[in-house]
Amino acid sequence: MSRAEMSGEAERHRRYAARFAEVVAGVTDWDAPTPVKEWAARDVVAHLIDWFPGFLEAGTGIALAGVPDADPAGAWDARRADIQALLDDPATAGGSYRSRMFGELSVAEAIDRFYTTDIFMHTWDLARSAGLDDTLDEAVCAELLAGMEQLSEVIRSSGQFGDQQDVPAEASAQQRLIAFIGRDPRWRPGPD
Repeated sequence: MSRAEMSGEAERHRRYAARFAEVVAGVTDWDAPTPVKEWAARDVVAHLIDWFPGFLEAGTGIALAGVPDADPAGAWDARRADIQALLDDPATAGGSYRSRMFGELSVAEAIDRFYTTDIFMHTWDLARSAGLDDTLDEAVCAELLAGMEQLSEVIRSSGQFGDQQDVPAEASAQQRLIAFIGRDPRWRPGPD
């Protein structure tokens, strides 16, 4: 993997993680419901903090320090700094991530494909929950959706996404992506 590719992955994480941090800073009710039925706002942050260390260690042997998640904003700042440090170090970013399911990828590619993408999509969940600007980059939404649609059967069988929701034919790429991953793009906090 070239230095330019690694720096692109590092920059993408920096941007998406910073955007998520802006949303985190705007949350006033950590117990508010989210478009993910089982989760409150704090659970969106906890998910992004908690799932990735095991994934990373299993494929690389790299162990991330634990992050106490009593303070979601502080926990997010710590986790994003840990991941950014990995991506900013060419030796680590260019190292190998190995798994039976995904084969061999560079560490930077594994972070980008699985974690950075997750940050991007969960930004909508948290922003929508908090009543903040939930606009995602339309071109990125379209690109992610196109890639995910090709793997629809695998994605659906993983159990990590809800049932695809219906959207009108004229729906935006963001609305179609949100619906594809099992969220109702019309969801708003408050009484049903």
